[in-house]
Amino acid sequence: MPIIKSAKKAARQAVKRTEHNKEIKKSIKTALKALKTSPSADNLSKLQSEYDKAAKKGLIKKNTASRRKASAVKLAKAAGVTLGAKKSTKPAAKSTKPATKKAPAKAAKKPAAKTTKTTKKTTTKKSTTKKA
Repeated sequence: MPIIKSAKKAARQAVKRTEHNKEIKKSIKTALKALKTSPSADNLSKLQSEYDKAAKKGLIKKNTASRRKASAVKLAKAAGVTLGAKKSTKPAAKSTKPATKKAPAKAAKKPAAKTTKTTKKTTTKKSTTKKA
């Protein structure tokens, strides 16, 4: 058992983090099972999202997540899932304004850099040698 106060707190945090990591891993496993039992584009998307979240939080490495997502895509393709662009549920917004050709915007010119003259200050040293 830890004796120092900071070690006690670290132990408490480790327990919380372990529980949280178990939840994330469990959600990945359930998403993978859902994809294997009923392959669909929606299930594939959920699985990829879970892998991305786990990689973002540092639970698994980025390349591991990428590799697993690629194998999931192979699994989905083998099952016959079409992986085209997602269908938008919202209709495309139509503009009520008539289409007019816009003139290209003029690039704003930067003001010329100010030139400053640097003047050297000449300092005269007085001779401090003693005459003997």
